[in-house]
Amino acid sequence: MADTENRPTPPEPSPQPPSAALDPRIAAQLTRGPDGLVAAVVRQHDTGEVLMLAWMDDEALRRTLTTGLATYWSRSRGEYWVKGNTSGHYQHVKSVALDCDGDALLVSVDQVGPACHTGARSCFATELPTTVGRRPSPTNGAPR
Repeated sequence: MADTENRPTPPEPSPQPPSAALDPRIAAQLTRGPDGLVAAVVRQHDTGEVLMLAWMDDEALRRTLTTGLATYWSRSRGEYWVKGNTSGHYQHVKSVALDCDGDALLVSVDQVGPACHTGARSCFATELPTTVGRRPSPTNGAPR
């Protein structure tokens, strides 16, 4: 049996007019990098688990907001990709929030299967060694 026979079929996105653009009120709030992209931090909606970091431009954000499927801009391939179209590991969008500076998005999703291309649940599976600090007591005058 071929691997593709076991993959879930993609959900049907909402039909969109071909000339649709990102709502100008939303676009005006974005602070894009020189490449026109905004970072998208993706988390599991019900647990808060951070799953991955991806990039969006206005069109990727528009597609995400209007189809309910997470869509990103691939910097390496130079094309849009719907998370799950090739792997079956779809991200069903529950909400999208913009940070206070407008330069990052928090995309809350219902993740199907692993989020990482390596097969791990999260792309942030490798913890680095660090010295874990203790929060100082407010009585010893140390900064909080």
